[in-house]
Amino acid sequence: MATTDAPGEVLAPTPQNTPTLGRGTRRVLTALARAAMPAGEHLPAPDEEVAERVERFFAGTPAVGRLGYRLLILVVQLGSLLSTLRPLTRLTPERAQAFVERWSASRSFIRRGILRAVLTPIKVAHYASPEMCARVGYVPEPPSAPVPLPRCYAEQMAAAEEHAGEVIDAEVVVVGSGPGGAVMASRLAEAGVAVVLLEEGEHYRRQDFTRRPFQMSQLMYRDGGMTVALGVPGIPVPIGRTVGGTSTINSGTCYRVPGHVLESWREEHHLSHLTPEHLAPHYDELERFLKVQPVADAVKGKVAEVIARGCEALGYSHHPLMRNAEGCEGSGVCCFGCPTGAKQSMDLSFVPRALERGVRLFTGARVETILREGRRATGVVARTASGGALTVKASAVVLACGSLATPVLLMKNGLAGASGALGNNLTIHPAAKCGALFDEEIRLWEGVPQAHTIDHFHDEGLLFEGASVPPDYGAMALAQVGSRFTEIMEQYAHLAFFGFLIEDSGTGKVRPGPGGSLRIQYSANQQDVERLKRGTQILAEVFFAAGARKVFTPVAGVDELEDAREIERLKASDIRAKHFELSAFHPLGTCRMSVGPERGVIDPGLEHWDLDGLFVSDGSIFPSSLVVNPQMTIMAMASDGARNVADRLGGAGRWGTH
Repeated sequence: MATTDAPGEVLAPTPQNTPTLGRGTRRVLTALARAAMPAGEHLPAPDEEVAERVERFFAGTPAVGRLGYRLLILVVQLGSLLSTLRPLTRLTPERAQAFVERWSASRSFIRRGILRAVLTPIKVAHYASPEMCARVGYVPEPPSAPVPLPRCYAEQMAAAEEHAGEVIDAEVVVVGSGPGGAVMASRLAEAGVAVVLLEEGEHYRRQDFTRRPFQMSQLMYRDGGMTVALGVPGIPVPIGRTVGGTSTINSGTCYRVPGHVLESWREEHHLSHLTPEHLAPHYDELERFLKVQPVADAVKGKVAEVIARGCEALGYSHHPLMRNAEGCEGSGVCCFGCPTGAKQSMDLSFVPRALERGVRLFTGARVETILREGRRATGVVARTASGGALTVKASAVVLACGSLATPVLLMKNGLAGASGALGNNLTIHPAAKCGALFDEEIRLWEGVPQAHTIDHFHDEGLLFEGASVPPDYGAMALAQVGSRFTEIMEQYAHLAFFGFLIEDSGTGKVRPGPGGSLRIQYSANQQDVERLKRGTQILAEVFFAAGARKVFTPVAGVDELEDAREIERLKASDIRAKHFELSAFHPLGTCRMSVGPERGVIDPGLEHWDLDGLFVSDGSIFPSSLVVNPQMTIMAMASDGARNVADRLGGAGRWGTH
């Protein structure tokens, strides 16, 4: 678990709470922080504690990440030396700020990318302190009072470390407790199958959720949320590592897969069984159990109000989003663990449902080896925190590690398959956001962060959704640096954010990286760029129609619009992928389903083409981009696929033969 050294200050997991960056690097980091975030009228400049927070954050990340960050800081220091003949730490505050502003506005995509990578954790760390949050108006309620561990968890969950060296027998072992793994484990248990569920992360509860995003990302995100797809531009792809998987730290938004996507899968990939009628019963039951419903007016927040106001003025179709959060109180931190227990993430829904039916859950279990005998999977070996081994022998193995980790695990076990598709065909739904400054108070941290949608442009491959965050992550979202950045942050209570994702046509790939990391490559193509540009223009129009004074875009060179007339400047700009600041939250497609081993990794029954008894149940199975948040479709496919897994255990032939 985590340790605490001051109220509201959660450190990275022990035992790594030791210096990781070095004294010289910390000095440069502090100088950068002061140059990028100088004191304003009400906000103080960063002090040395910012460097300490960043250092503690990197203590919980892989060594390759710490090394990479130190090298980037060194590059910035050398850049200062070359352009000013002085290291950054020897510049006056005015010259240091001017240097950082030049790099931020540079025509060089590489300079801007390096500066963004270096400043992102610095900005977050500075505004993560309770004092800085309070200065901009964000004073979250304290964590919930401790509640007893639910009986099913107390009886059926154990730390893998406590069972190191043991061999456990099961009929099926499921690896990963996110939407694909939790639903699969539950469905199999309901069919009378003996299941063991393994989770690499730990189990956290309501009292652990502090409403402090920086702290929560250290605990529940893989590599602290610093997973990045390398390309033009570099795109952060944060994913969960906790019981419940990414569902514990997502927005709770629930969509069914659009009909035209299923149609393309039937026509282009010959997956004739994937019809709306086939999946509808699964969606129906899932939505009932997860209490999926529109966001209530009482908790939609002011951002949803201004978006609705702008859409009404322009005649754009819009409506509240569907979410799995009955009784939501609008805490504003869905992506950092729901502190009220309203969001029905897997840790509160399908995992306990599975445990109540006899599934055994082991946490802190990092699966490294897939056991096999001939052409059949026979179990897995998981590594514990101290390096011990927990072995699970089983008649079938289900991998539900997500679209980034599942293919890498298969590669490491020599199960690439003949198609060449493993780890390729990665789609991520590249996402961008715009900010807008209003005369009225918005207080964007109040209400559901992703409460509303503009569906008017969905047929164009654009899905607009809210993107509100507390100040630490809001600071990261702003591209500005220097005095302008501080000026905007001093008006944070008047700021609104809204985002959109695109149906990407470009694809990437994932491979094993050094030190156990993930090496992700992705570059947006020109069709994606045109969609991103179109989405940015639409959001700017909506914000100005709602009364915004200024709009902040994710596009370098036109990152601040003074009024609606300047949208023409945005339209006329020659914008390439390198000009955007993007993020992504839905990696998909790296173990795609196919009707033959020459085109994909798994068959339509979710079974690996090359190894009997090995199944995949996560977002990696999709043949193409979904255009919508994928969690409900991952669950629906898991629910459907569980029947085939159970049939195969009973001696049936491969999918399509029974």
